Amino acid sequence: MKLRLLITLITLALLGAGHGFVSAAGPLDRHPQAAEPEITEAEVRVVAERPSVPGYERSCKAGKRCVFGPAWSDDVDVRHGRNGCDQRSDVLRETLEQIKIKPGTSGCVVSSGILHDPYTGQTVTYQRTGNTEVVADHVVPLAAAWDLGAAQWTPRKRQNFANDPRNLIITTSGPNLDKGDKTPGEWMPERHSCQYAQTYLEVASRYGVALTREDQRSLSAAMGDC
Repeated sequence: MKLRLLITLITLALLGAGHGFVSAAGPLDRHPQAAEPEITEAEVRVVAERPSVPGYERSCKAGKRCVFGPAWSDDVDVRHGRNGCDQRSDVLRETLEQIKIKPGTSGCVVSSGILHDPYTGQTVTYQRTGNTEVVADHVVPLAAAWDLGAAQWTPRKRQNFANDPRNLIITTSGPNLDKGDKTPGEWMPERHSCQYAQTYLEVASRYGVALTREDQRSLSAAMGDC
């Protein structure tokens, strides 16, 4: 089902990119991007509720399905793909301030830096050794995306989605755990909810992830505060 309201919201998200969600790429990617022929959806489908689609398995251990490909793979067709660094390291370098790079990693791995958490407003120090507080969050969760469309995608498209900087936010472990695989109808950040909504809609539109009616209402309310 295609709704005029959702088309309007997506247009607002694109036009409102100047608000700048604090993320690796902002609400929209402002950098040149290689063509991604699989990603052609222009509108967001709305469903009554999130279905439960069997087959989701993130793990890539032996015998596991690895449906979104290896975590933080550099073998992708999105920004930073095949640059010699894993995608998580790329996003950390873009997001953190006062970064220090670990020697001998070809400029890839961040050993320390400062994070201004977009979800909570906290400022925390990142230390690579033993750090569990600073994490990378998928704005559109992988498990939710699987239920809302990704189960039908090609493996390549799923791997691109899981490692696309548009869909990655560096945050702290608290909100990341609280969010889990919830969509906007169930969870919104404490801060920057408008920019979060813009990012969610842009990613959902680009890849063809459906919204539930509760997601639609929550995103509409958040963007009303832009």
